[in-house]
Amino acid sequence: MENKAHALAAGIFVALMSALVLALSAWLTRDTGIRDTYEISTRETVTGLQSQAPVRFRGVDVGKVSSVGFDPKATGNVLVRMEIDRDAPVTRGTFATLSYQGVTGLAFIQLADEGKPAPRLVPDDEVPPRIPLRPGLLARLEERGEIILDRVEEVAVRVNQVLGDDNQKRIASALENIAQAADGTNRLAARLDNTVQRRVDPALGELTVTMRNLQGAADRVGTAATDISTVAQKINAKGGPLDRVSEGTDALAQAVETVSVSTLPRLNRVAEQTTQTMRTLDRAINELTENPQMLIYGQGTPRPGPGEPGFAAPGARR
Repeated sequence: MENKAHALAAGIFVALMSALVLALSAWLTRDTGIRDTYEISTRETVTGLQSQAPVRFRGVDVGKVSSVGFDPKATGNVLVRMEIDRDAPVTRGTFATLSYQGVTGLAFIQLADEGKPAPRLVPDDEVPPRIPLRPGLLARLEERGEIILDRVEEVAVRVNQVLGDDNQKRIASALENIAQAADGTNRLAARLDNTVQRRVDPALGELTVTMRNLQGAADRVGTAATDISTVAQKINAKGGPLDRVSEGTDALAQAVETVSVSTLPRLNRVAEQTTQTMRTLDRAINELTENPQMLIYGQGTPRPGPGEPGFAAPGARR
């Protein structure tokens, strides 16, 4: 009896714990927000999309897929019904794509828009608004798979043509020519190296010596310029030769000015007086020459002048 009682108690405990776990799971997974119903009707393949798959708006969970089936209004279309949070920014410019989670292959709905302003898509539970589904990456690859395969096949054919026997011989010949050209280039480089060592290096040495000589000459010219500058400073210094010459010139100018102001007028007056004396002496000599008796008898009666009785021009015949 005790064993049966223990088994019954254990069964009751397990049943209670299971009920608590289920209640806790239901409470944790309950929907706390208000969601609106939207639909997607498409002819694209929705492999891997199942009910309860997440719906994300630019990576943010905004709802879940409530059901996946066929559209009764469009034969052959797949109808996906979604429950999306009312706070999600679903507008008339919103579109959906089918994306896949990692390596599991489970699909989910990815919502996005063009980023342009658009009016909000008004929800309606009786006639849910529909969001267009654009082809995803895999769908675009499937559409262009045949074109890609054709291009790959064409490239393979061209590669086979390029790698044919004739072309292989040509490529081998070209590689051999390239090797010969490289060998010739190496020999030319060696000759250039020898030429540089035999001719250019000595020339560079001579040029270096010349540059050193020029540097020495430039240093000497700089020293001479410094000496000339020193001499010029001494000449131009106060009390130097130029200053003394200037003082001598000023003194000479003052002496010339003194001679011009005082001495020259006096000399001019003496010269005038001398001239007058010479003229007087000349007249006296002329009178003595013409009338020597005047030294004994004096001047006598003066000769008549022009217009006076008895006037006779000198040298006229009587």
